[in-house]
Amino acid sequence: MALSISAVVLFAVVVVLLIKKSGLKAGHAIVCVLLGFYLASSSVAPTISELTTNVAGMIGDLKF
Repeated sequence: MALSISAVVLFAVVVVLLIKKSGLKAGHAIVCVLLGFYLASSSVAPTISELTTNVAGMIGDLKF
């Protein structure tokens, strides 16, 4: 059985957990979101997208 989850949902859960458990301030989380927003519209976005797709594919190919 394969489990598929959006990277956005996964990162949102991680940020919420960091805010609640590790003391990440809401202002810091907002700065991280804005960085991601502006990074997505930069010329580096296709490279980052390709990298995350390749890493997800490698993780998906792991056999336990």
